[in-house]
Amino acid sequence: MLRRMLPALVVVAALGCAIFWWLTMPVTVAASSLPAYTPDTANGLTAFNAGGCSSCHAVPAQPDRLKLGGGLAMPSPFGTFHVPNISPDPADGIGRWTEAEFVTAVLKGTAPSGAHYFPAFPYGSYAITRVEDARDLFAYLKTLAPVSGKVRDHDVPFPFNVRRNVGIWKFLFMDDKPYQPDPARSAQWNRGAYLVDGLGHCAECHSPRNFLGGIVAAQRFAGGPNPEGEGWVPNITQKRLGEWSAKDIAYFLETGMTPEGDTAGGSMARVIRNTSQLSPGDRAAMAEYIKSLPPVEGPPRPKKAEKS
Repeated sequence: MLRRMLPALVVVAALGCAIFWWLTMPVTVAASSLPAYTPDTANGLTAFNAGGCSSCHAVPAQPDRLKLGGGLAMPSPFGTFHVPNISPDPADGIGRWTEAEFVTAVLKGTAPSGAHYFPAFPYGSYAITRVEDARDLFAYLKTLAPVSGKVRDHDVPFPFNVRRNVGIWKFLFMDDKPYQPDPARSAQWNRGAYLVDGLGHCAECHSPRNFLGGIVAAQRFAGGPNPEGEGWVPNITQKRLGEWSAKDIAYFLETGMTPEGDTAGGSMARVIRNTSQLSPGDRAAMAEYIKSLPPVEGPPRPKKAEKS
């Protein structure tokens, strides 16, 4: 009986491996698909600030937010990720990357080597970014000073360290279609949606995640445990921000100060250092979009342990 079933089992196993290989194949952007283009470094600076690049990639414990040598350790339930050097350094950074390799990294989450990046790099949100904005960002990064220094490898245990498996994560949770404006909404609202959902990647921190690390779509923006393991990220839907006006939100993005007089702390303080560099129009657009988010109940926050 087993001998008769063996050929069928081999075929099923081979088919399963072929499907897995196909589903997990890294996607790249071909250089031939990028037409001739004159980059706009001013727009690249806007993309840099909106994307919060310096929040993660600036060398820790030094004041220069443009020193993009990486090195920040990002703890997570899947291990600790060490943010790479994205300065123009040719040996340790992205100085030898082609434009197509950079666009591929940002929009598809695929490294120049052809391997998947781990989704600690928020390409799941960046994927809706316009190709032109990614090209402008690359041009801007090349104007910055190179920073030498190789960042250590990630501390991620098996099986999470198998990069090919990230292809399944992308299949389940990543939508890489470019942003499509909502014709029923204003140009300002659409600009805000593009920045918040895309380059700003606000949902990456302000949403709860499932056991595979994917955003829980039904509770998007509803807050949850800090992905880095300590504290709680607030709900930014109208469930919590119902009393904030759009002007309050825009002012918070500029100054880090809430209507109650509190100031942003922790990782949000780093975010404000970026959003404060955006134009008033872009902050107003982000505020209009955030103010439009319907109220969503987030996951229950654990009660603090009573002191004995």
